Amino acid sequence: MEFKLLALDLDGTLTNSKKEITPHTRETLIRAQQEKGVKIILASGRPTYGVAPLANALGLDKFGGYILAYNGGEIIDWRTREIMYKNLLDHDVLPYLYECAKKNGFAIVTYENEYVLTEKPDDEYVLKEALLNVMKIKKVDNFLEAVKHPIAKCLIVGEPARLARLEAEMREHLKDRMGVFRSEPYFLELVPKGIDKARSLSVLLDELGLKREELMAAGDGFNDLSMVKFAGMGVAMANAQDVVKENADFITLSNEEDGVAHAVEKFILS
Repeated sequence: MEFKLLALDLDGTLTNSKKEITPHTRETLIRAQQEKGVKIILASGRPTYGVAPLANALGLDKFGGYILAYNGGEIIDWRTREIMYKNLLDHDVLPYLYECAKKNGFAIVTYENEYVLTEKPDDEYVLKEALLNVMKIKKVDNFLEAVKHPIAKCLIVGEPARLARLEAEMREHLKDRMGVFRSEPYFLELVPKGIDKARSLSVLLDELGLKREELMAAGDGFNDLSMVKFAGMGVAMANAQDVVKENADFITLSNEEDGVAHAVEKFILS
């Protein structure tokens, strides 16, 4: 089967430890688009604004490609900027999320255009999130009063061991209403129920009239597991979590060794 779509996680997969795409990986992915007509999907928990620079670096606006942001909460055709799919948080749940963060002394954030919104702009983990997404931090006096616009996710950030305990508590309380999981030990993602990368990729495949067998997907983290299992060719990075490797069809090199380029050269450009 010839692969027509390539879904890539960003952090720990497409980018190295400096959060950069190496020249070799970039050149390989541009070749796949030019020579094979492969459409690239950048699938990330990041907000769309945080994915956009990488999409432009790979020429998705030129060759045609897609951004799957917020862990699958939004799909954008990056050439036309058309929003193809969107799933938003229920605002009624925000007071509970806010109270959970506040009682534990954690920061809670969400996003508006190029801004990360938070009451705690100097929090070390808020600074990490802003740096990761190349976004500005906007301090708000009251989170609940500031967030009146539609949002795709919130993030509670904090010390990993304590955040793990809060994750368990919130997942039990919200299990029928929304998704609660950590994308990093210090990042607790709060997203609409049923949101994951595989489900959103399924929506995109239906829209494009393609089969999952025509999709190759690469990732490293727990939130990549569903799409690695779903794709016709699921690729795990050498640095991936063990459960991702166990469910992959192929284990490539690490993100420090151009692992994405290695897999593309083997299965798409060969």
